[in-house]
Amino acid sequence: MAKRLFDIMLSLIGIITLFPFFLVISLLIIIDSKGSVFYVQSRVGKEGVDFNLLKFRTMKTDSDKKGLLTVGNNDARITKIGSTLRKYKIDEFPQLFNVLSGTMSLVGPRPEVRKYVNLYTEEQREILQLNPGITDYASLEYFNENELLGKSENPERTYIEEVLPAKIMLNKKYINNAGLGTDISILFKTFLRIIG
Repeated sequence: MAKRLFDIMLSLIGIITLFPFFLVISLLIIIDSKGSVFYVQSRVGKEGVDFNLLKFRTMKTDSDKKGLLTVGNNDARITKIGSTLRKYKIDEFPQLFNVLSGTMSLVGPRPEVRKYVNLYTEEQREILQLNPGITDYASLEYFNENELLGKSENPERTYIEEVLPAKIMLNKKYINNAGLGTDISILFKTFLRIIG
């Protein structure tokens, strides 16, 4: 209950405070390329239930049909403004609406697409017992994940065999240490990584 109240309070403050900023970003996205302002993608949430995750669009329309992973900063699918939004994680800000609606938390295991969740073992599916979050230990550890995958000869194989299992282990670390104190610590560290 305390976590939910914390999520509602901070997400509401964030949305109200950042609303003028959201309008400017929306205008820049519209000017930069054709397509909608937001990118909506189906992700797997709590108890394995799908939900629509909201982001600012950073790629050309229908880019996800060419692959789900983004590899490096030079991915030709990324728009000019999209590159900046990704660098500072600004594209994730609309997920405050997901938090407010209850489909996500500020802190929790990052939600995956169904394709990768289907690869989880029964033990790994333990991380689905919590609401997914905007940030977590894995987000901090793999802050530059795109660059890491960009150096791989087979990005998808690297993600499935190396990155995904490591992220799940970090998700389990969060589950074992979940609490408001942990959430505040992760949010603070995420803020420092973004501005740093």
